[in-house]
Amino acid sequence: MSTLLAGGLVVACAIVGLIFLRYWKATRDSFFLFFAFAFWLQGGQWLYSGLTGPENEYLPLAYLLRLAAYGLIATAIVRKNLESSAPRT
Repeated sequence: MSTLLAGGLVVACAIVGLIFLRYWKATRDSFFLFFAFAFWLQGGQWLYSGLTGPENEYLPLAYLLRLAAYGLIATAIVRKNLESSAPRT
């Protein structure tokens, strides 16, 4: 059952990443590109966890992929806030 759920999460992350990629193509705002890559990394983490099984769930690679995904999300938010707070001339 956990393999089935991991597969569903991989597909969901891939679809959400594609949606963010579509928004990026429409607006060319890097915020959406960062989120697309973050969701693809998260999907990669679920794929890795699903393929290795529950006994290897706590390997460092899974945490590094998650950390990279959350780092991209935080970077996107900080960049967007810095852009919006910059004085407009």
